[in-house]
Amino acid sequence: MRKIVMASALVPAVLALAACGSKQPQDDTPSDGAAEEPAVAVTFADLSGDAASGERVFGQCRACHLVEEGKNAVGPSLYGVIGRDAGSIEGFRYSDANANIGVTWTPEVMYEYLEAPREFMPGTRMAFPGLKNPQDRADVIAYLDAADD
Repeated sequence: MRKIVMASALVPAVLALAACGSKQPQDDTPSDGAAEEPAVAVTFADLSGDAASGERVFGQCRACHLVEEGKNAVGPSLYGVIGRDAGSIEGFRYSDANANIGVTWTPEVMYEYLEAPREFMPGTRMAFPGLKNPQDRADVIAYLDAADD
């Protein structure tokens, strides 16, 4: 009985302290003292791609894609991909999603696709999770665009 009395005496005090904390405004300032900037959407038009950096980033894609004309691997050749219709390489077995999406791989479309391929094209067989860094995407696009020159 004594333990119950003591515990029940603590409950109002704990609740009062908890309520006091919730009335204080939250300080969202990072621990280093700098205020966080709000997230800003970055579009392809905001960036300049660097083909040399894009070649380095493209290393993540080389396990499945080549940038040589007529040479497919697990994924289709990306030679001349900028300006090409999705699912259009003769003889490559595309997923239904890719073959039927009806898009042309413009730099802007490629930029959006490379961020999250499975979200952009549900049903694709491409397992790559995407390039989250906007500059990396712009650089890869510059590399792919320059690779067929």
